[in-house]
Amino acid sequence: MMIAPEQPQHAAGIESLLDDAFGAKRHAKTVYRLRAGIEPVAGLSFVATDEDGRLVGTIRYWPVLVGGATPAILLGPIAIHADWRSKGLGGTLIRYSLDRAAEQGHRIVLLVGDAPYYARFGFTRENTLDLSLPGPVDLDRFLGLELVPGALAGVSGLVGRADGSSAPADEQDGLPAEAADGNRAGELAGPLPLPPAPILSAAVLPATVLPPPDLGPSASPHRPRRSARR
Repeated sequence: MMIAPEQPQHAAGIESLLDDAFGAKRHAKTVYRLRAGIEPVAGLSFVATDEDGRLVGTIRYWPVLVGGATPAILLGPIAIHADWRSKGLGGTLIRYSLDRAAEQGHRIVLLVGDAPYYARFGFTRENTLDLSLPGPVDLDRFLGLELVPGALAGVSGLVGRADGSSAPADEQDGLPAEAADGNRAGELAGPLPLPPAPILSAAVLPATVLPPPDLGPSASPHRPRRSARR
């Protein structure tokens, strides 16, 4: 298994993974209003390929502004090929990309996803209590993570597009999109044993090491923010 930066030739494979995971109507979801016409965050779009070179995973991040002033990044979409769900690949992509985001100096990460799954990476609903999204969404799934402790202290307001423009109209954000498993039956099914993972090819991604497989919830290196807000 190899993780490498996304390249233009991966576009078709990524769209196929996303269609399979979230359906063709995914573009109507609230989070897509924040992405439309905006480029992903440079250096934070990654793909996973198997030993045959088949694209089996994708993760991207997008820039957003909170309250029109505070920069943050929006995690997703992330999708995993059906053959690789429940094998920890989603967790590996998330941890790897969060580490890269921290190295690049990003401070706040937001997402819409399943709280029990994302809690293992430090995401909490508590971190987004003072924030809102530009459309209908299950608020229990609106989560945040501080890559820098205290980064969300005093931050409030609407999560908006990075260019400050108005987002297009949307439909109800009701699918389990933005979950790392791609489908609810994937990563969320729980820990499963894995065969030994192949060594990451240095020729594909120099000076990086693939983290060990995610065999279930574990302590996150990024601590969730504590707050007295209720």
